[in-house]
Amino acid sequence: MGTNANRADAAVGFPDLSRVPPVDEVGVNERVARFQSRSIKKASKVEALKCILSMIDLTTLEGQDTPGKVRQLCQKAIHLHDAMPGLPHVAAVCVYPNMVAVAKEALRGTDINIASVATAFPSGMSSLDLKLDDTRMAVEAGASEIDMVISRGAFLAGEYRYVFDEIVAVKEACGDAHLKVILETGELRTLDRVRRASELAMHAGADFIKTSTGKIQPAATMQVTLVMLQAIRDFFASTGRMVGMKPAGGISNAKLAIHYLVMLKETLGNAWMTPEWFRFGASSLANDVLMQLEKQATGVYQSADYFSKD
Repeated sequence: MGTNANRADAAVGFPDLSRVPPVDEVGVNERVARFQSRSIKKASKVEALKCILSMIDLTTLEGQDTPGKVRQLCQKAIHLHDAMPGLPHVAAVCVYPNMVAVAKEALRGTDINIASVATAFPSGMSSLDLKLDDTRMAVEAGASEIDMVISRGAFLAGEYRYVFDEIVAVKEACGDAHLKVILETGELRTLDRVRRASELAMHAGADFIKTSTGKIQPAATMQVTLVMLQAIRDFFASTGRMVGMKPAGGISNAKLAIHYLVMLKETLGNAWMTPEWFRFGASSLANDVLMQLEKQATGVYQSADYFSKD
């Protein structure tokens, strides 16, 4: 993720959440259905697949992660498609804070970003001081992107100022690293809450808003993502500041990822159609994208393990 003047701005002030428009759930479902029915020609599909590949945050966030597993993931990121030259590499590798130094060493000499979850991921159940220490540790170890979780209990209790101030503090602790704010939309339960949480995070200074940790079901859905994209659109219209979007969790095949790209293009336009402003949080999506690219080139499917083991 490169530097951008828009991202240098701090929080734009606590929002008046009473003015956040209610979400038309029927309208959202109808729009999503239209995005899923788009017919895409072969040449456009190939370009879409390449675009998706460049937007992936290749992720391992398991309790059984080891330095060896992280090194293996980094090697996958570097050598993902050696047999298919000319394709873009993934945007980032995403790991726990204590694995950032391992990833930094393994990715040395590449321009693949290092993202790290922080703030007591995935629950967010810790003190602010520990969350800030978690964030600073990851940044000092070499993370250029931080994926934080909001305090959902506080948000659901209506303690919006607490959530806002926490995001502001974590943003400050990030220093030059970019901040992705995870809403954990599966726990927010309604699209109206997703919209309010999106507004809160962006006003607090989020560089990206992100759907999910991947640990709660449902994780990313097209409906939730559309509401968040619409919030980004309206925030840009009112402030002039671009904010990125990252759906994460459950997006494991290229066909679904293409639906997300169609929705992105038709909601926010071409300016957001880059890894600078849109990411997929995924572990197995990359292999399926490569399978589809091979099919488009040769007419023959390969096994996912032909490219790499996850």
